[in-house]
Amino acid sequence: MFYGTNVSDMSDPEQLHVLADDGFTSLIGLELKEAGPDRVTGSVPITSDLLQPYGILHGGVLCSIVETLASFGGAIWYGDRGHVVGVSNSTDFLRATRTGTVHAVATPIHRGRSSQLWLVECTDDEGRAVARGQVRLANLDDAAKLAAPRTT
Repeated sequence: MFYGTNVSDMSDPEQLHVLADDGFTSLIGLELKEAGPDRVTGSVPITSDLLQPYGILHGGVLCSIVETLASFGGAIWYGDRGHVVGVSNSTDFLRATRTGTVHAVATPIHRGRSSQLWLVECTDDEGRAVARGQVRLANLDDAAKLAAPRTT
C-alpha cells in the first residue's frame, strides 16, 4: 500500500490519478503518466506559483518531482512486502527554466533486500535536461517503523 492505495498494478489511468492525488503532489501539479516497477513518468506544468524570486522554476519543485517519482516506482516494486521511504535525495540542477512543462522519467539503478536506488531525469518541452537526481529508498517490512498514518 502507498498512501492507502494498492500499487501492485498502476496500468489504469484512474488509479494513477488516485495515487498522485496527495495534497503536496496536487499542490505542485504533478501528473503521473505511467507507473510501474521499472519506470515511472510524470510531468509538472510550470506556473508562477512554482517560480523562485528570480523568475525561474524553484529547485525544490525539481527535488520533489525526483523524490515522488522514485518513491512511486520503489513502492510499486516493493509491493505488499511493506513500505519504502526516502533516505537520500541528490538532485543536480542543469538548466534554468521559466515556462512550459517539466517531464520526468524514473528508472531503478539498484533494488536490493533493504534499499533501492532510483535515477530520475527531468527535461523541458524541447527534451533538454533540466535536472537529474538519485533517490535512495529504504525498504521497510514493518509499518510500525513509520510515523503514524495521516487521518485526513
